[in-house]
Amino acid sequence: MNEVRVEYMTSGEISESIAVGARTAILPLAAVEQHGQHLALSVDADHADELAIRIARELGRALVLPTVRVGYSPHHLGFPGTLSVRASTLEAICEDYCANLAASGFERVILFSGHIGNYPVMRDFEARLAQVVAPLSAIIFTDDQAILEAWRCAAEDVASLGGHVGGHADVAETSVMLLLHPEKVRTERFARGYSGPVDHEILVRAFTEGIHSVSPNGVLGDPAGASKSIGTACLNAVTSLIVDYARARGA
Repeated sequence: MNEVRVEYMTSGEISESIAVGARTAILPLAAVEQHGQHLALSVDADHADELAIRIARELGRALVLPTVRVGYSPHHLGFPGTLSVRASTLEAICEDYCANLAASGFERVILFSGHIGNYPVMRDFEARLAQVVAPLSAIIFTDDQAILEAWRCAAEDVASLGGHVGGHADVAETSVMLLLHPEKVRTERFARGYSGPVDHEILVRAFTEGIHSVSPNGVLGDPAGASKSIGTACLNAVTSLIVDYARARGA
């Protein structure tokens, strides 16, 4: 069958898939948070949903767990509607999601995030989670900078717009949403946000003082020039990045 999302499968279908070799579970993390005035708050969750399906199909013999939709987003709480869980809560949710996978027949779990802000938390709990879920093997992708670079390369290759990538509600995320959910994009409200280099200093400031301290409109980068073709290139690039990482670790 073509379905890889466990929440859309019956228990019997999942058992059959495991019996014929589907021993990898994929756990996408996300967020429900502001993305400027032009994108819905579901961006990171929608993005993670799609990436997980693509990763599972690329790897083969993999099934997708329900996306953890709300993530670690305290730096976005200055904007109405943003939700956030504590770092300890996100870690506990991941532990609970993984707790019974081995008993069901899974041998490994792959974690990644559609929300850049979850990655510092994931790096912190990576070793603890791997120990807690044993004998399940935990493959945790935590290279957020590689994702940003993949977006820049994709936007540059397609439309010479690598400079518009800032990592939040920018040309990359907007393009992905134009491809996946165009009804959630308000093109008439495009506005450039912080457009300087998104380096370590800026990220520390955004995390400690709130993203509004860096960008009053909540955007890092520029959505101008967003297109479905850039969205496709971004999805393909990040899918390959995570698949290669997982394969190198035995997936």
